[in-house]
Amino acid sequence: MKKVVVIGGGTGNYVVLSGLKKYDLDISAIVSMADDGGSTGILRDEMGVLPPGDVRQCLVALSESSKELRELFNYRFETGKLAGHSFGNLFLSALEKIAGSFGQAVEEAEKILCTKGRVLPVTYDEVVLQADLGNGRIVKGQMNIDKIGMYKYPDKKLFIKPPAKINPDADRAIREADLVVIAPGSLYSSLLPNLLVEGVPNALKQTKARALYICNLVNKPNETRGYTVCDYVAELEKAGHREIDMVIYNTKKPKNKVLERYVKQNELLVGECQASSRYKLLEDDVLKDAITSQKKGDLMNRSFIRHDSDKLASIIMNILEE
Repeated sequence: MKKVVVIGGGTGNYVVLSGLKKYDLDISAIVSMADDGGSTGILRDEMGVLPPGDVRQCLVALSESSKELRELFNYRFETGKLAGHSFGNLFLSALEKIAGSFGQAVEEAEKILCTKGRVLPVTYDEVVLQADLGNGRIVKGQMNIDKIGMYKYPDKKLFIKPPAKINPDADRAIREADLVVIAPGSLYSSLLPNLLVEGVPNALKQTKARALYICNLVNKPNETRGYTVCDYVAELEKAGHREIDMVIYNTKKPKNKVLERYVKQNELLVGECQASSRYKLLEDDVLKDAITSQKKGDLMNRSFIRHDSDKLASIIMNILEE
């Protein structure tokens, strides 16, 4: 059975994992622990727990339980003091308190949700994502970094504090993998925080697995405005201390009405760049036909076009069979 590791945050991992779980694979989802926004941020501040939001999404993506149970874990309260919180976030936070550790809480949740694969926090250390903008200014927190316009600072440096060590299970999964997939997601606030954890770059360098990056559909105006595929790859390679072998790039454009909505928000499609001899560019239609609607009670600003889970999974399976 082929071993696939998917590295990312919540939404990007969710899309990739939802397609892969339909195949006979040994799947490990490695998840960022830098999230501090929305429901997750409140729970971190008020309960002193590790961030549950991205882990919850991965658990639901890999779940083979009933539709009702999966929907329960993703259900967001719309009114009252719990408005904006998802049931799954509250569940994982409570379970962490009962079990005594976040790792044990995730394992118990995997049993309840009958997950086809493992969900592995990249670290169990409590961390804060920070950015040195190269002009004497330090910005603290994922949500703040998401707003400042990282693309404007050529001398920026992203780091986590205090330094964190890789979860040993995540380390083992990367080293034993047949393919490492970096999911689409916010570059500076979702993807790179995984690679900043001590031990992750070393595991990526030593694994025999090829590294595949699924490029974002659009640029975030406050993070990656004007970025091309090459810009994303360069940042990932710099942080991961290894080359990306393959990149999946979407070739299908959304309908004009959808594009117009993005243009109004300055979220433009990720541009192509001059072909690189370092990695293989896999160009294909990987766009989901249906527009994703915002869930009620969700207070975060979400993208409404997504990659198609089944299309991505099909390409990944072809790579594994080569």
